[in-house]
Amino acid sequence: MIDTDQVPSADMGPREYPWPKVRPWIGVPGRTFIISDLSLMEESGIVDATAKREKAQAESDLFRSARLGPYQLANRIVMAPLTRSRASEDGVPRSLMAQYYAQRASAGLIIAEGTNISPQGRGYAFTPGIYNDAQIAGWQQVTAAVHARGGRIFPQLWHVGRVSHPSLQPDGALPVAPSAIRPQATSYTTAGFQPCVMPRPLEIAEIAEIVEQYRRAARNALAAGFDGVEIHAANGYLIEQFLRDSTNKRTDAYGGSRESRARFLFEVAEAVAGICGGERVGIRLSPLSPVNGAELDSDPAGTYTYVVEQLNALGLAYVHLIEGVTQGPREVLGGFDLHILRRSFKGLYIANNGYDLALALEARRRNFADFISFGRLYIANPDLVERLRIGARLNVPDRATFFGGGAAGYTDYPTLPAAETTDALAES
Repeated sequence: MIDTDQVPSADMGPREYPWPKVRPWIGVPGRTFIISDLSLMEESGIVDATAKREKAQAESDLFRSARLGPYQLANRIVMAPLTRSRASEDGVPRSLMAQYYAQRASAGLIIAEGTNISPQGRGYAFTPGIYNDAQIAGWQQVTAAVHARGGRIFPQLWHVGRVSHPSLQPDGALPVAPSAIRPQATSYTTAGFQPCVMPRPLEIAEIAEIVEQYRRAARNALAAGFDGVEIHAANGYLIEQFLRDSTNKRTDAYGGSRESRARFLFEVAEAVAGICGGERVGIRLSPLSPVNGAELDSDPAGTYTYVVEQLNALGLAYVHLIEGVTQGPREVLGGFDLHILRRSFKGLYIANNGYDLALALEARRRNFADFISFGRLYIANPDLVERLRIGARLNVPDRATFFGGGAAGYTDYPTLPAAETTDALAES
């Protein structure tokens, strides 16, 4: 499964959330109204939804400036990493990507798409890398474009591990993993989606080299002009393959106990923080998501609580939590209260998965998260911050253009007319 977020659509009907029942409702052309079950009806009928939305927004700090590490961000809205497969075949970011990210620079923080730390780390065709000079130069165009619009941007450092295919690997080699367990997943190749194969288990000496690849990738990210980095330790990719006892059957120093399975994650985090400084490093986790064939850990609460507690020693800027199943339900059978992780981590908490405006406002009102990240909503709405701010209708994404291709479905989605935005803000 390629990393994208879930977008609620008008035809999905009522959706239930773990905190007060909040439903998106699109009922009037040109406007998206938010209705909360807490005050859904008055004696005279349906409440004034516009007034309720405006009141909730006025009381929220979602659109106000907030600090993350050394940066004062424009707002608490984060663009989540989205694999779009628009780089060259050899992983060099194209100028079209600079335009794409610049269009979305009004987000408080952009977390760019998963970025391969090495040729071996690639699991999807046309995804960017950050391990050679040409790729660094390509990314410099992107960061310069975002900074010119006043934005901040981190890359997501990525090694897919077993979620790959020999056609994407150097010399047609087998993908690597902590253990020889074939994932029930697919990899996006130049010939389309292909089933993943049985991976080769890493030799212990190879693990140290991959840690070094993360270190070099962090150094290259700074050279490319990024403001910091996010470590991808979610969605069943290499770091999470080591972390979960369902995918790690090793008997050496990197397997067995929870502490040993987490060793690789900690070594990577320490290496990256050593280059960037912990205050410019975040990490993405998905404790309850079984995507890419990664069955849940036998004790997700214990494992992930241990992880965030130990990460505190590195002073990382944030943890970025996928709440529930990636692209799926927020509530998981046999799951646990993710607020445990928020309470255990001393840095900032970025919440992700299925958020709309109502849920984001409620999460901030109750201090369930410091920042909210939106994924698929950003595909079709480069000006998402403004659309959410004024309650404008959201563009609908074209699924056929999610992965691969050119400008169509990538940089050609319309933004709001400036007059409409100005008038709406003047009224608020």
